[in-house]
Amino acid sequence: MGLFSRKKKPKIKIQTTKQDGFSGWLKCTHCQELIHSHELEKNNNCCPRCDYHYRISARIRIANLADEGSFTEMHEDLQPIDPLNFVDSQSYTDRLKRARTQSKNSEGVITGTCALDGHSIALGVMDFSFMAGSMGSVVGERLTRLIEHSIDNEIPVVLVTASGGARMQESVLSLMQMAKVSAALGKLHEAKVPYISVMTNPTTGGVTASFASLGDIIIAEPQALICFAGPRVIEQTIGQKLPPGAQKAEFLLKHGMVDCIVKRHELKEKLSMLLTMLTDAEIEEHTIADIEILESDKILTKKTENI
Repeated sequence: MGLFSRKKKPKIKIQTTKQDGFSGWLKCTHCQELIHSHELEKNNNCCPRCDYHYRISARIRIANLADEGSFTEMHEDLQPIDPLNFVDSQSYTDRLKRARTQSKNSEGVITGTCALDGHSIALGVMDFSFMAGSMGSVVGERLTRLIEHSIDNEIPVVLVTASGGARMQESVLSLMQMAKVSAALGKLHEAKVPYISVMTNPTTGGVTASFASLGDIIIAEPQALICFAGPRVIEQTIGQKLPPGAQKAEFLLKHGMVDCIVKRHELKEKLSMLLTMLTDAEIEEHTIADIEILESDKILTKKTENI
């Protein structure tokens, strides 16, 4: 009777840290399983249960891809300004200050050169924590200069995207970056210098509609949202629900919009293999010869069918 006659019910205490009350346990937003933050961190911020890929910062991404101590940052002197004196719920200048504090970066992309398994590359990584990785004038200028540096030094370009699209606070000045970066990539293609695009979650808007989709090889992370307009916007516009999984990396792979899906812990190895294939002269000549043989076979087959 004593148990049921207690006025105060016993409480179950959960072990927490003294600083912020956080116990370290998290619920995966994808599989709903409980995982510990240390376990998540050790697994490249991927759920150890379902392998769902959470976002990582641009700095961590660079550390994962670049050989230790090889990354040299470029174009950090290019800083965003407020050319239109744009104000919505707050001024663009205040938004920039807040973004710098939150992300600890000066803009939505970090550019530089590094070695990846010994391969010299020009690397650009977008940072979603800086105003949702939106593409403003400085983002476009940094990428353009990186590509031009790649052309001058004949080193491959690897761009890792994570963006909500063009930056509305810069209006048409932001939109023109789509054409500018794409034009620079056109010159890169003419110079026969390889470009590999790596799309992470999310890659949307003007970034998807321009340089992210122009890679000689396009890689996506698992379950990454890749689109121009988001699913909710499309459904509201056309009044219909999209097919299950539409605009996710697996859907795009099935329909030929990306070349392969690579898990985060396998990305550096995959990039190294692709860079070897794209930059090795003997392999390149062999590949071209194989393509020519295949094309001649197709022509002969078509002629036989016509006869």
